[in-house]
Formats: sequence, C-alpha cells, structure tokens
Amino acid sequence: MQNVWEPEVAMTIEVARELIGTQFPELAPLQLNIMDYGFDNTVFQVNHRWVFRFPRREIAVELLEAEGGILPFLHQQNLQLELPLPTYYGKPSSMYPWPFLGYHYVKGKLPSHMKLVKRGEESAVKLAAFMKSLHKVDRKKLQEYYVPQDELARLDVEKRFEPLEKNIQKIRELQLFTEVETLHHYLSKVPTDLLPEEKTLVHGDLHFKNVVVNEEGILSGIIDWGDVHIGHRAVDLNMVYSFLTLEGRAAFFNIYGEVQPIELEYARFKAIYTNVVLLLYGYHENQKATVKEAQRSLELALI
Repeated sequence: MQNVWEPEVAMTIEVARELIGTQFPELAPLQLNIMDYGFDNTVFQVNHRWVFRFPRREIAVELLEAEGGILPFLHQQNLQLELPLPTYYGKPSSMYPWPFLGYHYVKGKLPSHMKLVKRGEESAVKLAAFMKSLHKVDRKKLQEYYVPQDELARLDVEKRFEPLEKNIQKIRELQLFTEVETLHHYLSKVPTDLLPEEKTLVHGDLHFKNVVVNEEGILSGIIDWGDVHIGHRAVDLNMVYSFLTLEGRAAFFNIYGEVQPIELEYARFKAIYTNVVLLLYGYHENQKATVKEAQRSLELALI
C-alpha cells in the first residue's frame, strides 16, 4: 500500500530550474538546491535568498493557494516570529500541472539539522508570544481571505485511533523507538471527552519540520502554512508537548495563559499522532535526522 507521503509528481532540480527561470527571468542566474521535501511539497532554495515550494500531491495545491493568500496579511499582525512572505506566484505549465510559490527565505535551520536546540524557557517564550498573537487574530479580518475550516478533523480521536495503533505496531516491529511500550500504553489514555467549541485561526501543522531555530538553537521562525485553518487551538498546542521541556512548558503557559485540561489532552494526542507518522516517514525516506528528531519529540510528548 502506498504511503501517504508518496508524491504524485516528483519535482526535480532540472524542471524547477526551467519553471523558475522561464516565469521569473529576473532571478537569473539561478542557483538551486533541494532544501527538503515533505508530505505535500518539494522545497528548493534559490540564490540563497528565496525558497520555492512545489506541491507533490494534488491535495496540496489548495493548501498552497490558501497560504499564498493569508501570509501577506499575517505579516502585518506582529506574530513575534519570522514568517515566509510569498513574492513569486508560479503558474501551471506543460512541464508541471500545478501552481507553485516563491518566498523570502526565513533565516534559521530545522531543529533536526542542529546539534543543539534550546527547548526550555528561551524558545518557550517565543512560541508562547507567537501562538498568543496568532490565536487572537480577529476572525472578521479574515473574511476577504480563503481560510478553510478543519476539513481533515485533525483532533478526531475516534477516526485516528486505529491508524495510530497500527503505526505504533509498525514502530515496534521496526524497533524504531526504545519507549514503544510506553507509547503503546498511551492508547489506553487517549482523550474521549468533548472539546470546547471555541475556534480560532491556527497554523494547523506545527512540528519540528515546520519551524526553524537560530544559531543559538532558539526558536526563530514558523514555516509551511499550508494547513492554516479555522480550528481548535489544541491543534497548535501540540507543539508544547513535542518541542518543549517541562521547564519550557511552564514558561509557555505563564505567557500564553490558562488552558483547560481537556485541551491539553488533545494537544498531547496530536503531538503523539503526528510524530509517530513522522518517525515512520523518516525511516522509509531514509532521513536519519528526521528519525532522530521524531524520536526526541515522542520522548518529550510522553512526559
């Protein structure tokens, strides 16, 4: 069975060079290298200043168009951390069937590419200020932008329980995680009570592949806004469990404010569900750094 991250269209440097060079000749001479690829996009660095993202699956096209519309607005909201700013809006062609985007490069590195990442108070205060600002954006101001609802039911535990159980079994068979028994035991503690109905603007896909840290290892930027939507803040709060230490969590909530216990239960569920998938993804794609970071994220989420 095909994995969910398998591409429908695999972008190459040669095709990306032709598309960018043809549609945006002002960027010549082009220097390209592949920065990363995920479930939805292949990411290229261009001329050490720009980042271009090309959808790998048709489902990602609508997501890319949504973030292309909302990110310029979010740049005006003082969200405390650096965000990508879409500048080049690429069009489909005979070489590639979908639109693509070019952004100003967000300085920093993925946590998985750093020897030291500070997960305590220094990063926590940055993350808290960012989320507090994001989650307070006035939804009335979003009416002129296309911002979907949570069409993927990201916090539907009943829907996601069986896939999580099966993925944990795969991790056990592949011996990818030393605390797999603790991970399996978590299945008996998944949240079942209803969440509050209050919804807000959320990033929608916060995890270690969608944030960057500076040279000191402190959180400095939030990237990949393709999953931005109107949903429950617990979707974003998962990052508190998968990225921050216990000390960092305390510092986070001192700034962010009070959160109901049931919201935290769902946030932990999202953290575990996401990083179980990322662990298997890293293994199958032979991304050793991703495997290591997903293991670390799961260790944090289980405490």
